Amino acid sequence: MKLFPIILAAGQGTRMRSALPKVLHPIAGKPMLQHVIDACEQLTVTKIAVVYGHGGEQVKQQVVGKQLLWALQAEQKGTGHAVQQAIDLAEDSDLVLIAYGDVPLIRAETLNKLCLGLGQATLCVLTTKVPHPKGYGRIVRDAQGKVKAIVEEKDTNDEQRLINEINTGFMAARASDWKRWLKQLTPQNAQGEYYLTDCVGLAVAEGWVVSSVLCEDSQEVEGVNNRIQLAQLERVAQKRQVEQLMLNGVTIVDPARLDIRGKVSAQIDTYIDVNVVLQGEVVLGKNVVIEPNCIIKDSTIGDFCHIKANSLIESAVIARDCDIGPFARVRPGTVLEPEAKIGNFVETKKAYIGSGSKVSHLSYIGDATVGANVNIGAGTITCNYDGVNKHQTIIGDDAFIGSCTQLVAPVKVGEGATIGAGSTITKDTPPHQLTLTRAPQKTIENWQRPVKEPK
Repeated sequence: MKLFPIILAAGQGTRMRSALPKVLHPIAGKPMLQHVIDACEQLTVTKIAVVYGHGGEQVKQQVVGKQLLWALQAEQKGTGHAVQQAIDLAEDSDLVLIAYGDVPLIRAETLNKLCLGLGQATLCVLTTKVPHPKGYGRIVRDAQGKVKAIVEEKDTNDEQRLINEINTGFMAARASDWKRWLKQLTPQNAQGEYYLTDCVGLAVAEGWVVSSVLCEDSQEVEGVNNRIQLAQLERVAQKRQVEQLMLNGVTIVDPARLDIRGKVSAQIDTYIDVNVVLQGEVVLGKNVVIEPNCIIKDSTIGDFCHIKANSLIESAVIARDCDIGPFARVRPGTVLEPEAKIGNFVETKKAYIGSGSKVSHLSYIGDATVGANVNIGAGTITCNYDGVNKHQTIIGDDAFIGSCTQLVAPVKVGEGATIGAGSTITKDTPPHQLTLTRAPQKTIENWQRPVKEPK
């Protein structure tokens, strides 16, 4: 049988009190729905159906998948009604897995166990046990322990309310069976909705076996209905990722004060201090040190690099043994070769900094190519923008740029050239020569400093 997941993602999520559709609220840097799609795609699937409704076009635009099929649920009449909108997209022989776009921590391994749990049964449900089951549908079993029904909270009796095994909503059955059961659903219940859970009773009534798989970690199958729950699951997601980094050999000073909002890989003996945020695709080499309050986004950091406190690195490639910060801003397009240094209050943008070169203090280097072993003094800027276009500055190997220099692009500084401090360079400078622009210094004799007149 081919596996065909149907993800229910049509709800408005009124308790979120947000214009953003509930399933697009982020966990660990990406929409909740995207987490569920990603988990399903780790299984052997050729297509995935997403049932959408509220904010549908926005949902379509903000999630991605290999082959997503979209089914509109214009009116929200319950989970059974939602599946009805998509079931005809499946072939009768498909194994249809029902998943939920607001349950972002579900693992592919758990979904696989659910599908395997179907075995010779006709329907398999994923259950979990919680100490306080109020609000959840209860798993009702017969005397032999077989599942015979799922009873929603509002329809339970006193005895059923004591059951602590609950329905997670995740189910698996053949498409032909789903199609038959869905046609028989009625809204005769306290909610006036078409319950997908009623399919359990229908299967039992037909004489079929309903199997179950227990999810040991109840947090994995928790849904999000408000921002409190969103924040709670955010911490669970962060804990998962941080613990995996630590198991891989990374030292995290305080696991509660590292936020990962994307995908991070790191090699052994890397050290991450408190209040660090890693966003997007981040690759950290071995023995990297990241001091407090740094943000690194979509960047690669090489072995033995030292990122000092309060630095921001975005869309950059940093080679081994580089030193950055404190208070550095490394903007997109920056490439640092081995042993380069970007110091305090330095900003770079679309800058190639050669091996061993140093920009140590209070400088802006943008749209520039800097050779190897260059020293750029404090307060230097590349004047790359003429009000309309950006222009390139090229600095040759072994050049020395004095403090407070303005390099007015397009301009080229020759190899081994020295630029005197305080110069404004508007023309190419020859290699191995001293170039400077400087007004003559003079002293005004007998000059008196102005003083305030007495009142």
